[in-house]
Amino acid sequence: MSLSGEDVQDILRIVDGMEVDRLRLRTGRFELSLRRGEDGEWTQSARTTAEPVLVGERDVRHETASPQPTAPVREGLTGVPTPLPGAFYRAPKPGSPPFVEVGDEVTETTVVGIVETMKLMNSVYAGAVGTVAEICLADGDFAEQGAALMFLETGAAP
Repeated sequence: MSLSGEDVQDILRIVDGMEVDRLRLRTGRFELSLRRGEDGEWTQSARTTAEPVLVGERDVRHETASPQPTAPVREGLTGVPTPLPGAFYRAPKPGSPPFVEVGDEVTETTVVGIVETMKLMNSVYAGAVGTVAEICLADGDFAEQGAALMFLETGAAP
């Protein structure tokens, strides 16, 4: 089962109407923590918990109940897909340096960007050990779910 933008919007409306200050959601694929600030706005942190696995020349993710987006593949490179549709940001806030640049070394848990979906900021992790070979989107560009945000040279691709 894949969540659509409308599904996410419905979930956010439900959570917004709840009288809780914190919410933690954990599945086999991701972990999401929400906390309501004093201003009533939500802040969140998220991380992907599924490990990437290379099968032939495709980068696929372990699946539980629903498929994980798979980024387009380029020979010898591993794609980093966006987990949700939304605006892609290369830095934690305007004016800050980008999370990563071409040539930077990353690990599975390196934050490489943020995708804003329905006013929630979702951290995107590299998901593999390697070197950033290409960044596909500019800061603020819209990313479709599963689109390649960047490509990594991992040494694991054929």
